[in-house]
Amino acid sequence: MAIQMPSKNQWRQFLKVLNKGERKAFFLFVFMFLFGFVSLASSLYLGNTIEVSNSGGRYTEGIVGSPRFINPIYAARDVDRDMTELIYSGLMKYDENGTVVSDLAESYEILEGGTVFQFKLKENVFWDDGENVNANDVIFTIETLQNASIKSPLRANWLGVKIEKLSEYELNFELDNPSATFLENCTQKIIPKHIWEEISSQNFPLTIYNFKPVGSGLYKIKDLVQDSQGNIKSIELAVNAGGTVKPNIPELKFVFFDTEKDAIDALKDGDLDGLAISSSGSYNELKGEAVEYSLSLPRYFSVFFNSKNSEILADKEVRKALNYATDKNAIVQNVLLGLGSAVDSPVLPAIYGFSDVKVVYSYDLEKAKQILIDRGYATNTEGIMEKTVQKTPSFQFSRDLSQGSTGNEVSELQKCLAQDPEIYPDGTVSGTFGAKTKEAVIAFQEKYKAEILTPSGLTSGNGKVLSGTRKKLNELCAAPSTEKSTLSFTLITGEQENLVNVANELKAQWEKIGVKINIETRDLSSLEQDVIKPRDFEMLLFGEVLGATPDPFPFWHSSQIEDPGLNLSQYNNKNADNLLEDNRQSLDAGERQSKLEQFQEILLADVPAVFLYSPHYIYFVSKDVHGINNKIITDSSKRFSGIEKWYIKTKRAWNWN
Repeated sequence: MAIQMPSKNQWRQFLKVLNKGERKAFFLFVFMFLFGFVSLASSLYLGNTIEVSNSGGRYTEGIVGSPRFINPIYAARDVDRDMTELIYSGLMKYDENGTVVSDLAESYEILEGGTVFQFKLKENVFWDDGENVNANDVIFTIETLQNASIKSPLRANWLGVKIEKLSEYELNFELDNPSATFLENCTQKIIPKHIWEEISSQNFPLTIYNFKPVGSGLYKIKDLVQDSQGNIKSIELAVNAGGTVKPNIPELKFVFFDTEKDAIDALKDGDLDGLAISSSGSYNELKGEAVEYSLSLPRYFSVFFNSKNSEILADKEVRKALNYATDKNAIVQNVLLGLGSAVDSPVLPAIYGFSDVKVVYSYDLEKAKQILIDRGYATNTEGIMEKTVQKTPSFQFSRDLSQGSTGNEVSELQKCLAQDPEIYPDGTVSGTFGAKTKEAVIAFQEKYKAEILTPSGLTSGNGKVLSGTRKKLNELCAAPSTEKSTLSFTLITGEQENLVNVANELKAQWEKIGVKINIETRDLSSLEQDVIKPRDFEMLLFGEVLGATPDPFPFWHSSQIEDPGLNLSQYNNKNADNLLEDNRQSLDAGERQSKLEQFQEILLADVPAVFLYSPHYIYFVSKDVHGINNKIITDSSKRFSGIEKWYIKTKRAWNWN
């Protein structure tokens, strides 16, 4: 027999037969029953579900500067790389731990002992205009980079690389030598052939596609705002439906500021969700305003010595003294506020897990002073170390000369005689010993008769330059001279706040051993064009960045002394060169570590620089943004590695574990 629920009328009759107290008790019972049921259901739901990421929301970040080339062929500046990182994709990419993993590549093989890299591309990846990404795009990109007329700053990475198409989605790279770092080269972002192939080399840096890119990355440009001068003020990005992965956050916005102060004010006002900062002062201002992420970056800052521009710095002992006089920990604490670590080597053993450095110039002022004293320096009245140096002239008279002689020594003779118009009124410097030169030599001999003629028993000059005449000529025109060698140098660096503060800290430290430092600051463009490219400096405070696989070759191999190489100290050591070459070519991680540790010891013994510190990369992000798990980044744009996992919105999902 089926059980029937009471009708509405029956419920009304039921409530009528209850007195007032019974009705209160009944409704209390019903409320408690429903409350208990909801509580139990909620408890069961919350106990068996977890909060997970969900699609939705919008992330806004501030960046100091304005993009010039949203184009991976030209993206050398941080702000350009930030945009290309999100809009384009490469065969490979970096993950949140700084490891190279596949992106456009479905798979790859390393063949022929490391000289051939074979790639198979994913077939379901599209440019944001709907065209399919294939091997032709990769080949076109690399050939564009290799084209000298394009003038890409990344060209050096691809010189000597041959590329071969195997099929629509397969290709080979062939190298002259094995390479342990080539996979990192393959993080190079790819551009679409169908967009760029008709654009001439001359128009490559001028085309509208540098501002309106067609990419295959996670995002595409939705909107771009420029001011009246054409400077980009903001960019909005939306998800590229044809990309390899769909990110959780569907919209990103980047606002570009002239100064870091303006960006900080915008974050504090709630207009931004994220901002990376470059100075300790900015850190103090933002601390507590957002979640702070401190990322490791294989980057170091050093003072590079240019021995070719300074005879004093050519003395290795002086370079050692400057190392011993440098308190790196004070720089880290006073300037970086502890947001970094002191380094003793460009190999960065702490980051890559190598053995500790064996040659370390620990802070020791007394040792630094003693080295300089042992080299003959003493403190002058101004408190600066100096010494007297005897300079031997580059030229001295050394052979017999007479009428008919020719050559450089005759020219020097004529120059010397011409200093006295009474002796050589003609003053012609021809390099040919003629009659007028002979007359001048006779006049010279007779003017200094007591020193030249009398000792030889002569009463008149003979016009020949022999030992007695030569001795007097050397005394007057080629005599050794003395000069003061003062420990005073010009240190050049960039205009960034931290660099200027580090330079001032070094100046104060080195003054304690009698070294005077004059500081010059340059904007980035001037630093690159006028200082670094021509190597026009005595001392340069600058930073260098390694990759996921440590490769100091571009910074210390002798082949990189001239621009576009980055061997700033113009360091040249054949043994070091061999180790750097072996490191590049070995595919065995243990062997590479051994080579780099040997290189490190040789380099530090030669003292081409003072290695100072490795700063942390500080990134402030709103507490509403989750999923940021980056640990190591190879450059600032790689803070977006793993951005597809970031999320703002959440949902609950059943936890079946």
